[in-house]
Order: sequence, then C-alpha cells, then structure tokens
Amino acid sequence: MNTTTKTVIAALGTAAGLTLAAQADENLWMYTKGTDTRPKGSWEVKLSDIARMDKKVGDYLFHDIRPEVEYGITDKLTVYGEVMFFNHKYSDIPLDENGDSPIDPIGADGDFSDVQYAGFELGMKYNVLSPYKDAIGLSFGLAYEHRDVYRLDGAAIDQDSIVPSIYLQKNWLDNQLTLAFTGKMEFERRHSPSDNSVHGVLEEEIAFDLGLGLAYRFAPKWTAGVEWRYQTDFVNPVIDGVPDGDSQPTDFSSFGDLTLGNQFQYGHYIGPSLHYAEEGWWVTGSVLWLVKSGGDASRNGAVADLGGAYDEHERLQVGVTIGFEF
Repeated sequence: MNTTTKTVIAALGTAAGLTLAAQADENLWMYTKGTDTRPKGSWEVKLSDIARMDKKVGDYLFHDIRPEVEYGITDKLTVYGEVMFFNHKYSDIPLDENGDSPIDPIGADGDFSDVQYAGFELGMKYNVLSPYKDAIGLSFGLAYEHRDVYRLDGAAIDQDSIVPSIYLQKNWLDNQLTLAFTGKMEFERRHSPSDNSVHGVLEEEIAFDLGLGLAYRFAPKWTAGVEWRYQTDFVNPVIDGVPDGDSQPTDFSSFGDLTLGNQFQYGHYIGPSLHYAEEGWWVTGSVLWLVKSGGDASRNGAVADLGGAYDEHERLQVGVTIGFEF
C-alpha cells in the first residue's frame, strides 16, 4: 500500500469520525443530554411524551407532550423552540374537610381530566469542548420558558423562567461508552390566583434539575443506558403581599440579594433507557422510578401526610422521544 493510498484512507477515516461526532443531539436518556450540537444548517424535529403516574393516593396520570424543532446556526451553536401540551387525568384524590388535598388537585371532588396548551420554551446550546477530540465534552445552554398551565394539576398560572444549563460528556471505547451530566438551575417567577385574595400567590422559585446518564452501544444502531435524576426547589411563597411563614421569601431580583428560601421538596429517580438509531431518525424509550422524595413537612402537605413529596413527584415516569433529522 503506497503513501498516497494510506493518506486517502486516513483522511476518509478522519472524515467518518468527524461525521459521527457531528451527529444530531440524539437523546440517549429521558432527561440527561450530552454535549453534542447540530451541524451547521441542519434541522431536527423531536416529539417527546413523558407519562407520569401514581402519587400514592387516588388515580393519577399526566402526559407532558412536547414537539420541538432544533437548528444548527454553526457547528457549535444550536437554537431550538418547543411547545408544551399537558394532558391531566386524575380522580379519587382524597380531600379534607376544607377541600384541600396533599397533591393540590383543581378539579371538583379531586377529579380532573383535560388536554391543555401549556406554554413554550426558546433556547440555545453552545459547545465549548468536544468529547470526540478533547479530554471531556463541555457545552452551555440558556433558555426562556413561559407557562400558562401548572404542571402538577392543570391549574391556570402565569409563569416565566430563565434556565441556564451546563452539559458534560466523556466517551470511552471508540465512543461506544458514554457518560453524560446535565445540570439546570431554574429561576421561576409564578403567579396564581387564590381564594378570597386580592393579589393571589407569588412564588419566586429557584429549582435545580440534575441528570447523570451512562450508555453503552452494544450493537449497531442499539444503545442501552441507565439514568439518575435529582430535582428540587427552594421557595417561600408570598400570599397577598405577605410571606408565607417566618422565613425570608426566595428572591432573585438582584444577585447581591439572592436568597434561596427553604427547600420545599426533592426527589431522586433512577431507571433504564433504550435507544435505536437509523439514518435520518431515532427513538428512545426510558423508565424512571422514584426511589426517594421529601422536603419541608411543615409546609408541604404531601410530605407530612404521605411521607414523600408526591405533590411534585410521581412513583413512575415513562418517556418516549422520537427525532427526525434533515
């Protein structure tokens, strides 16, 4: 084999490797995402449905449905937009003599069923280091989200969020084994009406959503993985202009006066994922079980009554995402 042939073969191998590295940001897990961004000028359309079920009491099912479009501005910068549709169906939620419940249902007698347009999210992701060429992959993200419907029970709200994110990724075994971390810090400002009130309830919430995923490509087109997710929030509501309780309300109006408030709730999840990819499209299925949840039992009725933060979390989450690349 002459030098020219070797050079051509090496060049083709390098191009193939770069093509693999520049593939779409395929979801290998339910929540965790790697550092990949889309190639310049390319599109991807995604549709995800995460079904969340079982709050220990009553009969609860919630589908979080999100169509999304991504576009590669450059090889390092991807922008995206998604809309949200919430499908709540719950019944037989126990209420006390005051009509309250540990999971805050809005339906009469603890029953509710509806499909609602819930809001939208606009964001970007910028790649700094590539896991295919550098010791570790690193990307940063920033998103703006607006919601008109409360995720927990379908109630009407007015919520705006700013969400900075960090993505880390490490590959081994010629990119067959992937370890990824996603960290999100959500600054949420939520207003909702309350009974017999003038101004209603104002919540400035700081939430953390962390994901860690490990995946192995065990056959051509097939990847199996496992994911851990941790979600928590810190919030002290202000009701009709008065802080709820003795603690200082959460405040992020200025970084000099930044306060977290109390940890209202937290939840740990773990479970497997399975990913299949063809040229031009892919699909991922995941299951996560709640292994532990809790929070401030003095303020969170679910923690006090049910022994876990079932107002915010469910015992089981099943997600399916399909993506098409153009």
